[in-house]
Amino acid sequence: MAEKSVVPPCDQHMFDSKVNHCLSEFNLSMEASDYQDRCPWPGVKSTYNQLMFCVDKWAKVGWCKGYGFLVDKVFLEVHQTYFSLCGRVHDPPFTTLIMLIAPAIIVTFLMPLLCVSTLGL
Repeated sequence: MAEKSVVPPCDQHMFDSKVNHCLSEFNLSMEASDYQDRCPWPGVKSTYNQLMFCVDKWAKVGWCKGYGFLVDKVFLEVHQTYFSLCGRVHDPPFTTLIMLIAPAIIVTFLMPLLCVSTLGL
């Protein structure tokens, strides 16, 4: 006969307290970045990976790995707090725009002169 293994229930209290410790360390390291003004990625990648490892570890230890919504909730809050500026597209500086657009404008104005001079030969 096959034995049934009994999986203990998720210890959410332990998971929450240990994840709060992980988050407090992550929050301290994020304060050094200027996440309020710009996207801190990829400069905080190693810190973020440490947070992922820590949360995953406590999800396994607390038997909460199957409760993905607990882990998702943690990272949703982290992303809303620290990475909200990462999806925004910023225009390049004005000088860069001029450097990109100027050749096309110059060629457009010079093309008729080149055509006239080649036809006159």
